[in-house]
Amino acid sequence: MADGRLRGGLRLALTTFTVAPLRAGRVDRTTAEVAMAAAPAVGALLGALLGAVVWISLWANMPALVAGGLAVALGALLTRGLHLDGLADTADGLGSYRAGPAALELMRRPDVGPFGVVALVVVLVLQAAAIAGAARPVLAGAVALAAGRLAATWACRRGVPAARPNGLGALVAGTVGVPVLAVATVAVGALAAFAVPGRWWQGLVAVTVALGVALSLVRHAVQRLGGVTGDVLGAAIELATTVTLVALTVG
Repeated sequence: MADGRLRGGLRLALTTFTVAPLRAGRVDRTTAEVAMAAAPAVGALLGALLGAVVWISLWANMPALVAGGLAVALGALLTRGLHLDGLADTADGLGSYRAGPAALELMRRPDVGPFGVVALVVVLVLQAAAIAGAARPVLAGAVALAAGRLAATWACRRGVPAARPNGLGALVAGTVGVPVLAVATVAVGALAAFAVPGRWWQGLVAVTVALGVALSLVRHAVQRLGGVTGDVLGAAIELATTVTLVALTVG
């Protein structure tokens, strides 16, 4: 039973956070907890791959922004742009003067409004420039994407409600307990300590600040929407990823 829960959770993490060609397995709130616990590890692997793209591109004498743009584009491809879509929808919903069901209905629309467009442009440009400017792009990518998924893990801690009775938010909201949060946070922090040569503290500060910013967004979304949605989780992921990357390039 426990093995099935673990396998189902890992499968759910891979199919939710990447385009891994796996068949759908067990999907319920018990596997959702495992999936959200594994999310930072999935992010670290994906981020290391994107950082490797940057390293190879810079080694091939490509301009830094082109190298970063290639990595960001690959990241969007490997995640189906799911989190970017969530960022745009959340920006439109929270950027409006609406709250509750009215804001949620706005976020359901397939089009992207002005707030969403601006959010996407700013985030994509900052991510491309920052990962290309990192001293250790492979580690920076791993830490940033792990921190982004860690923000989602924190957003799914117990006590945080879902804004809708169905959807991804309803599946994962409130599933993660304190022990899982502690282990995931320590693991990402340990990785972050190696992200900047000679400055072990900078990676820790970057992750801490990123989590603070992303969870402030989640708190505001809960106040405005009544809980979290899949879009809010996507926005938290992209925001934490961006803040981490930028903070790793300071100095």
